[in-house]
Amino acid sequence: MAAGGGDGRQYGGRITVFVVLSCVTAALGGAIFGYDLGTSGGVSSMGSFLEEFFPDVYRRMKGDVRVSNYCKFDSQLLTLFTSSLYIAGLLTAMLLSSWFTARRGRRPSMVIGGAAFLAGAAVSGGAVNVYMAILGRALLGVGLGFANQAVLLYLSEMAPARYRGAFSNGFQLSLCLGSLAANIINYGAEKITGGWGWRLSLGLAGVPAALFTLGAYFLPETPNSLVQQGEDRGRVRALLQKIRGADDTAAVDEELDDIVAANDAARGGGDSGLRLILSRPRYRPQLAIAVLMPAFTQLNGINAIGFYAPVLLRTVGMGESLALLSTVVTVVVYTASTVVFMFVIDRFGRRTLMIAGSLQMLVSELLIGAVMAAKLGDEGGMARGYAAALFVLIGVYVAGYSWSWGPMTWLVPTEVFPLEIRSAGQSITVASGFVFTIFIAQGFLAMLCRMRAWLFFFFAGCIVVMTAFVYLLLPETKGMPIEQIGKVWREHWFWGRVVGLDGTNDKV
Repeated sequence: MAAGGGDGRQYGGRITVFVVLSCVTAALGGAIFGYDLGTSGGVSSMGSFLEEFFPDVYRRMKGDVRVSNYCKFDSQLLTLFTSSLYIAGLLTAMLLSSWFTARRGRRPSMVIGGAAFLAGAAVSGGAVNVYMAILGRALLGVGLGFANQAVLLYLSEMAPARYRGAFSNGFQLSLCLGSLAANIINYGAEKITGGWGWRLSLGLAGVPAALFTLGAYFLPETPNSLVQQGEDRGRVRALLQKIRGADDTAAVDEELDDIVAANDAARGGGDSGLRLILSRPRYRPQLAIAVLMPAFTQLNGINAIGFYAPVLLRTVGMGESLALLSTVVTVVVYTASTVVFMFVIDRFGRRTLMIAGSLQMLVSELLIGAVMAAKLGDEGGMARGYAAALFVLIGVYVAGYSWSWGPMTWLVPTEVFPLEIRSAGQSITVASGFVFTIFIAQGFLAMLCRMRAWLFFFFAGCIVVMTAFVYLLLPETKGMPIEQIGKVWREHWFWGRVVGLDGTNDKV
């Protein structure tokens, strides 16, 4: 049985083969995202790619132009290659995907996202100049704008409340596996003679995109989305009973009643989900989480390391091949820690894991900054022992992130949005993630050049702030059915006063 709702109800349900297959297919959207994260950083450190598209960076890397160790890769055009994907994703999330996902459903959004990613992979792999490469990245961003909007909603709505954490983590696990595959391919592609290995790395993004697109086409829509689209109650009930595998028909009816009530409340309000979440005090907690969770995830430094780990390791003196291999090992740690998370998330809860993971990340970040400040100057490399220590610290940092903030950033926002603002709320979450990802992707190499090792102390300060946010302002949502999440806010020491400013009596 799932955990009780805000009014003491219990939803029936168990893990069925039907829901597992549906969620595994949807979670392939994470593999698309992960493959891109792994590819962009690896390709950006390949000499053949830099020589063809970014010759100034290539000359600095080879030592033909004398420059500080921290500034070898400082190029706004190079960072635009990385961040163009997230600029396109941001525009897609703001202008298209929220509206489309709410009105047409989660499944069509996933199909469109996969198709756009396929097109982007083809253009990127066949790029003949830097602007074509950036166009390919932009198409990939359109795909991610649709996929990230729909997949996380799909997983949270299909999973039984009791196991929602583990099921939603399927996106993060798939992301890790996609990133691992990309880094292994990067390592092999770098060794291909003729200088075309980077094309293989970029073009093979079409493989997870094709699997995701084909799988999404055959997926069922979620009961929540069908209700939102006005589907016949009998059909929705039959699907919900098949998903839950529940023999207790009364439990299925209770869950369906809550979904219908949330949808009726949304329709009765007359306002769009976006207008509701921006204007009504009772949605302030959800708005804060939608904006701040993705922001903190980027400002703790993980994507700076994710995008540019090979570049960072080359900065401290590692060779091209060794830097790529070291990144593979780091992603293996990332994946293993994510698997651990799947087994503990619904046992220990969200807050405990996020606070513990933050402390592990904080210590690691401080030590990374200390080692670089003490042992890496503007010229020359870092002694092998210290470079190895830096590599270990990056692994510890990544492990702390991957069993806490990594999956929580995707999970927690999807748990707190009631149906009437769910698509709009997820759109804000995705847009916030893209905004701060653009900031990090476009600014990291320039910040590294100017702040040097102090950049990592900046990230450590952000970790302190986000830990305080969790401790003070994020309530536990473990096992709480989404349709009954309102009680969590009404009983919170701070948010209870905020939502109380709303004069409505609706307690969805």
